[in-house]
Amino acid sequence: MEYSDLMIFIMEMLGTVAFASSGAMLGIERKMDIFGVNVLGVTTAVGGGIIRDLILGINPPVTFLHAVYALAAVITSTLLFLAVYIRNQLFSGNIARWYDRIMLLCDTIGLGIFTVVGSYAAVAAGYQDNYFLVVFVGVITGVGGGVIRDMMAGTMPYIFVKHVYAVASIAGGIVFIVLYSYTGRIVGMMIGAGVVCSIRFLAAYYRWNLPRIH
Repeated sequence: MEYSDLMIFIMEMLGTVAFASSGAMLGIERKMDIFGVNVLGVTTAVGGGIIRDLILGINPPVTFLHAVYALAAVITSTLLFLAVYIRNQLFSGNIARWYDRIMLLCDTIGLGIFTVVGSYAAVAAGYQDNYFLVVFVGVITGVGGGVIRDMMAGTMPYIFVKHVYAVASIAGGIVFIVLYSYTGRIVGMMIGAGVVCSIRFLAAYYRWNLPRIH
């Protein structure tokens, strides 16, 4: 495995763990059993990637060819469930007070990584000249799993209500594809993911939101 491929794999695994954590945390908060928590964790982690591969004509999706991603999501979700199950006062104590911040951190890391991983997947499939497709695939990879997660949990999808969520993903995808030709894939992906995370954290800190009708 080349250095650049290894870096991308590490980024994918970090994103998988981050998204699985956010899905599992929501499942625990919704009082799901261990199976439900795992389903929500896995869905959040790999859902966007499956949609990405279907759009790009990759069949079967990579998730089903390489079980390491789903396995990492299952391990992450199970460990979180067991930690709260064994010490159930955790969720009514420190974790409950920090729940929104933990979800923000996990969701932001996952969003940043999967946005640029999805965008690069479109480039690798030969669509580097189609900026719209590259950015769209990056965004759907980043937000797809979270949307499915929220719908399964019966909550309003994060993408529609929280801190310029999709806008941050769009910005990161644009930065990646613009820089790709000049910096290469690794630097472009890191900067793009950094842009997504920066916008999300700033939006949360300063309470930036898109206009809405009250």
